[in-house]
Amino acid sequence: MSFNPRRRVYLMRHGSVTYFDSAGKPVLPEQVPLNEQGQMQATAAGRVFAGQQVRFDRVIVSGLPRTLETAARVLAETGQQFVPEIWPEFVEIRGGKLASIPDAELKEAFTGAFEGVAPEHKRFLGGESIGELMDRIHPAVDRLRADDDWDTVLLVLHGGVNRAILSYALTGQRLFLGNIAQTAGCINVLDVGQDAADWVVRVVNYSPPSQLQAESRGTTMEALFHQYRRARGI
Repeated sequence: MSFNPRRRVYLMRHGSVTYFDSAGKPVLPEQVPLNEQGQMQATAAGRVFAGQQVRFDRVIVSGLPRTLETAARVLAETGQQFVPEIWPEFVEIRGGKLASIPDAELKEAFTGAFEGVAPEHKRFLGGESIGELMDRIHPAVDRLRADDDWDTVLLVLHGGVNRAILSYALTGQRLFLGNIAQTAGCINVLDVGQDAADWVVRVVNYSPPSQLQAESRGTTMEALFHQYRRARGI
């Protein structure tokens, strides 16, 4: 009989979305759906799970449409009939009002939280701080781990949230490693044991449609900064 001391967490980022319209106006992040590329990424991830015959005991999303749609496309490929659980604690780090950020501070507002070990006081787009993000992510992760009614769980969440979870798993501390890449539609694989420090991080930022990610050396937030900067005319 095999001995399996740990449970498996598949942690995904939702598929690609379009955050700015053709005129450069921001789309409400609470409403934005997957774009065509994001739909393809979610389906590709689902095919990877189906090909490995992965079966989920639970599926958890943040509740934002882009996580719900990604999860639905994954489950369509695995053939499982799930109504995902919505955990609002896992919504993406909340930004402030872009229009209120001075031009000179714009790049830092977009990218500063995702460079190196981000200090807790660092705010994302003038909104929520890294410390405030960890205040809600860490207890939610602990609550999930304390529940013993699952062996394999799929979490479909967000770039900033995934970084908080991965940082927690890698360090066991209250740190945020902002430069962990999270490509849209990516899969991370983590195993968890009984002890608080018992994490095994097996796979990070696996992107089924682009396994070597040769098409870009930038980040999502750098791309969004340049899009918004052009719209501002700076």
